[in-house]
Amino acid sequence: MRLFGQAEGALCLGEERRQDRSTWQQETLDPWLKRAPQRQESFTTLSGLSLPVVADGDDLDSGSIGYPGTYPYTRGIFPTMYRGRLWTMRQYAGFGSADETNRRFRFLLGQGQTGLSVAFDLPTQMGYDSDHAMARGEVGKVGVAIDSVEDMQRLFQDIPLDQVTTSMTINAPAAILLLMYEAVGRRQGVSPDRLGGTIQNDVLKEYTARGTYILPPAASLRLVTDTFRYCRDHLPRFHTISISGYHIREAGSTAPQEVAFTLANALAYVEAAQAAGLEIDSFAPRLSFFFNAQSDLFEEAAKFRAARRLWARLMAERGAKDPRSLQLRFHAQTAGSALTAQQPEVNLARVTLQALAAVLGGAQSLHTNAYDEALALPTEHSALLALRSQQVIAHETGVADVVDPLGGSYLVEQVTNRIEEEARALIDEIQDLGGAVAAIEAGFVQRKIQDAAYRYQQEVEQGRRKVVGVNAFQAPEQERPPLLRVDADVEARQLERLADLRGRRDPEPVAVALDSLERTARGQGNLVEALAVAVAAKATLGEMVGTLVGVYGRYRPKETV
Repeated sequence: MRLFGQAEGALCLGEERRQDRSTWQQETLDPWLKRAPQRQESFTTLSGLSLPVVADGDDLDSGSIGYPGTYPYTRGIFPTMYRGRLWTMRQYAGFGSADETNRRFRFLLGQGQTGLSVAFDLPTQMGYDSDHAMARGEVGKVGVAIDSVEDMQRLFQDIPLDQVTTSMTINAPAAILLLMYEAVGRRQGVSPDRLGGTIQNDVLKEYTARGTYILPPAASLRLVTDTFRYCRDHLPRFHTISISGYHIREAGSTAPQEVAFTLANALAYVEAAQAAGLEIDSFAPRLSFFFNAQSDLFEEAAKFRAARRLWARLMAERGAKDPRSLQLRFHAQTAGSALTAQQPEVNLARVTLQALAAVLGGAQSLHTNAYDEALALPTEHSALLALRSQQVIAHETGVADVVDPLGGSYLVEQVTNRIEEEARALIDEIQDLGGAVAAIEAGFVQRKIQDAAYRYQQEVEQGRRKVVGVNAFQAPEQERPPLLRVDADVEARQLERLADLRGRRDPEPVAVALDSLERTARGQGNLVEALAVAVAAKATLGEMVGTLVGVYGRYRPKETV
């Protein structure tokens, strides 16, 4: 009877609220709108979701909101969230040589950073050694150059790998970099089961948004699932993949598209692993995600909540039983595409608000961009300011003291619902096309992103979407802040080290290991096990990738227009 009375009371309250809103609309709002001009014709989120003048709670489903640490995890994957432990402050860094990046790592750790995040240069990401013709002029420019396990050892010199967790933004050759990291841990005396961190390893989004793919999709998925299996057996604390919506959003997608395409890719990895004979609960707890934090504060907080809830539901539908398999763990990075070269100091405000959105949305780790990154790699000074913005949010604002402080907000709950609904509809479309790989090969995902990016750019160029310093509140050209310049001699020194390695190592074990890798690629064994032997023999990144390319070829995209 008590429960019935509560439900009956809630229905009465809902009807009373609707009557109150109708009265307010007729007697207050409508007359006001007739005589008071509005700033613009319509109001929408950054993704184009229409916004009401005022939100109310008539359509809220309290069961979908729930409580932190319980299904469907809308309000967070842990009951106490940041009260128990703050998010990991994982500043992204990497440039020039391994030695230079090591110095930046140790500087940031000394300033209170709590995790490492490695940026690799473009040749490393594309699987080329630094002396390859395709690497010329790019060595060490947008990240650190890693050709061998010896480079990896220099990168983590004097950093105890059992006391930090490391995230590596590497995709197509992710397994190779992970194995090099494991080898460095062994050299430090750290057993693999004590190493923690994440490899991005999300190749599917490379075909749609970022472009650093190497192998065709089928071969890439085999390498991903072999990595799942290898880490299950050897590196149990490592997150085997960070499925990335960040680059999808950077390419111009909307918030619902970012959620949909990311989770659709995740489902493709789940299905590939199951097809390879892995039980869903044997690998799903080690899946993680990587999202963009844009400037629309409430939409972004709602986006993270919607992604968490939708993932829990999708995994439950696929038979996952372990609660950890249902919990969406994610890293967030503030939006590089939102940084402006004009009035770059204003980026400090943008980055702080984007970071706040990620925290309000319940991120497990966070990178904040430096204000000068629209112009160059961050200086030590700008990188420190970016870290300090996280520390101010964590320790001075109070937002980390209450779990999901925006939970129950009429606006945030409504936007959470709408993002989930739109994302679910897109995922259903992708599944009808045959899944993420088929949708990518058909150009479906690419076209959706391109259309959204075009609409946004039109809004900016027509002045309907204001960007401070770009199309609004412009200022005369100011002197640029001091910028980081990568030493021009980095490439020459890296080539010398690579040549020295090749001259010192025993070529026979390298040849045997690469031959075994080729035979495994043509057969049925675990590719990562074969790669581990090649890493131990001191094969280079380019030699290992070249062997795989010799079997599978390099992927060439189809025209999508």
